[in-house]
Amino acid sequence: MRGVRMLGAARRVMVLAALATLAACGGGGGGGGISLPLAVPAATTGDPIVASSTVAGQCAAPRNGIDPDTGAAFPDRQGSAETEKAWLRGWIDETYLWFDEVPTNLVAANYTTPIDYFNVLKTPALTASGRPKDRFHFTADTATYRALSQSDIDVGYGFELAFLSAAPPRDVRVAFSEPGSPAAQQGIVRGTKLVTIDGIDVAAGSDVNGLNAALNPATVGESHSFTLRAPDGSERTVSLAAAGITRTPVQDVKTLSTASGPVGYMLFNDHLATAEAQLIAAINQLKGAGISDLVIDMRYNGGGYLDVASELAYMVASPAATNGTVFERMQFSSKNPFHVTTAQATLPFYSTSRGYSTPAGQALPQLGLSRVTVLTGPDTCSASESVINSLRGVGVTVNLVGGATCGKPYGFFPQDNCGTTYFAIQFQGVNQQGFGDYGDGFAPTCAVADDFDHALGDPAEGRLAAALALQGSGACPTASASKADAARSKAEVGGTPYLVRSPVREIRLVSPPAAGPG
Repeated sequence: MRGVRMLGAARRVMVLAALATLAACGGGGGGGGISLPLAVPAATTGDPIVASSTVAGQCAAPRNGIDPDTGAAFPDRQGSAETEKAWLRGWIDETYLWFDEVPTNLVAANYTTPIDYFNVLKTPALTASGRPKDRFHFTADTATYRALSQSDIDVGYGFELAFLSAAPPRDVRVAFSEPGSPAAQQGIVRGTKLVTIDGIDVAAGSDVNGLNAALNPATVGESHSFTLRAPDGSERTVSLAAAGITRTPVQDVKTLSTASGPVGYMLFNDHLATAEAQLIAAINQLKGAGISDLVIDMRYNGGGYLDVASELAYMVASPAATNGTVFERMQFSSKNPFHVTTAQATLPFYSTSRGYSTPAGQALPQLGLSRVTVLTGPDTCSASESVINSLRGVGVTVNLVGGATCGKPYGFFPQDNCGTTYFAIQFQGVNQQGFGDYGDGFAPTCAVADDFDHALGDPAEGRLAAALALQGSGACPTASASKADAARSKAEVGGTPYLVRSPVREIRLVSPPAAGPG
């Protein structure tokens, strides 16, 4: 089976139901939203479970016309909310990784809609830290998901926002800007604070709808006014017009001179298809510079194509570490619902390009490193964590500087039924050593709060400075955090992400393999 498909969902997509968290509290750490299930009346037994195939496409509101994914008519026929719920219960029982942990006393009639019902069809178990084991269950409107996942360009201003406090008094900063974007052209840099938007006070304003509308422009050319406070404290008001934004996943590739030798640095923000060519170019540049160590900044990398993650891990390590070893292996439930063989479930360390944005089959360069440092935080998720786990699995030392990662060793085969695409965990990824139990994320080697007072890639930036100190001395630097740093560190320890992203941006997906025997 060919490796991973993100279905384009790893491409930067606009946030669905975007900034509802402005009125609530930060993002979900890769989770599936903030809606709560309805209360469940006591019941001794739940509904009978039927084969999902017997009720598939029986819809309360059948779609008409041609399914663009198949070129054939939609399979929908008249059904009801009850048949949609029956399909969900059967599909969960057949494919969900923890099918045997789903409560058996759930009664579909107690839930108003199929989505309400889906929201509770998951394990109630907790991780060691007390977080829900499955906080990644989510749905998307199929037509909207398809449009977003197949688009290479977003409509926006070109800045990524970090919500240091999403509840009043809100504190919204620019995490970084895309090169050539409206934000970059206006000189809007990392750490810039949003003061007002269209005259609405960002910190305490009650017009959340107005803030959301301005931060999520619907069309190219839509313009809004922003009062901004730069890191040096100066304020100005600018008008930003939305444009089509093409993401640059690999940025600021450079070599830093240190006492222990030249150290490579690169900012890697998304495992997009376009990242393949950019990563190859970056590794070639750093190899040509003769680096002795490497820092990969993935603090805001939510995931994407696992093939790209595999290519990156291969290029970092040595042939001895990656030859014939496992990058990641998918583990399914005891039912093995997709009849996957061990070979089909195994993703190797790819030694040649996969053809996402460079011709397929080209030999990849290798740095041959025995250690690497990764800058991380609660927005480091999914495929980014696979890079860390896979390298550790073949004996490469991976030091983490920053905050704990999001904790998502899981993946989905998204499934449409009646116009809703459902994402339920169906596999867990493990490395060469069979390890994949990091539901609470990977803890940092050196805990360092995110530093919004310096540019990413600046050797004085808190996390990069700590990484360089660790590489040089083998020890974490002594922390000297301000009150703001301490507050951010506390939020990170609790797993609170900075970025507000759709869960679609924080997934690893694979194409379902062809069914095997039985």
